[in-house]
Amino acid sequence: MSQQNDAPLEDNQQPPFPTVRDVPASAPLRWVARGLADFKSCPIPSLFYGFCFTGMGLLITFVFEHAYEYTSALTSGFLLLGPFLAMGLYEISRRRELGEGCSLAPTLTVWRRNAGNIGIFAVVLGIVFLVWARASLVIFALFYTNEMPNLSGFLEQVLSLQNAEFLGVYFGIGLIFATIVFAASVVSIPLMLDRNQDAISSMLASVGALTRNPAAMIVWALLIAGLTLLGFLSFHLGLVVTMPIVGHATWHAYRDLVEPLPGR
Repeated sequence: MSQQNDAPLEDNQQPPFPTVRDVPASAPLRWVARGLADFKSCPIPSLFYGFCFTGMGLLITFVFEHAYEYTSALTSGFLLLGPFLAMGLYEISRRRELGEGCSLAPTLTVWRRNAGNIGIFAVVLGIVFLVWARASLVIFALFYTNEMPNLSGFLEQVLSLQNAEFLGVYFGIGLIFATIVFAASVVSIPLMLDRNQDAISSMLASVGALTRNPAAMIVWALLIAGLTLLGFLSFHLGLVVTMPIVGHATWHAYRDLVEPLPGR
């Protein structure tokens, strides 16, 4: 993995279009291992972001305790916004890579480094989130035939595959939205933070990483889904650990997938 020892490009520098590299299908396992190493080396700031993910998930579940058509839409939509919310984790990994301290404070305002383009990307993800939330409600209205249960009852129906038509449609449509977000965000925000890359080029590079490395990206997506599922199975509490690991690993995915700039 190439190491970059320079600070991000200045605002007035225009970086070239990113060059995507080929990686083996096993590369995501290495990214997760490095993400775990970052988590262990910088536990306090990493856990801060983990608690943020968990807190928001628990808040959504608590507020909509008896309206799971809203809870599931907001929770899954919240995860669609994960690449934007994990910016601080990317910065922790970048600073650790450069031998800098594991301070939380500098990561809280890292978005200022390329605020305009990160804002554009956030708007794109926000639109996808709103469309998915509406689609989720429509699916519940059309296909959910049982009376809305409590939390344990809802999970029981999902795990026992009751109401199979609803589950098939819901997860099928959800997979489409997840694929769109995944394709656009594989390396987008790390590129914007590290190089001041523009939002369009960053998203195109992410799509290129997906199309050029389909096997590795399938493994990576399955790992993300698996770690997220572990967090959900513990009623969001596991997200305290799993989401920081995914965030750190995403930074290392960027390092492997994108060719470093000449001379850096």
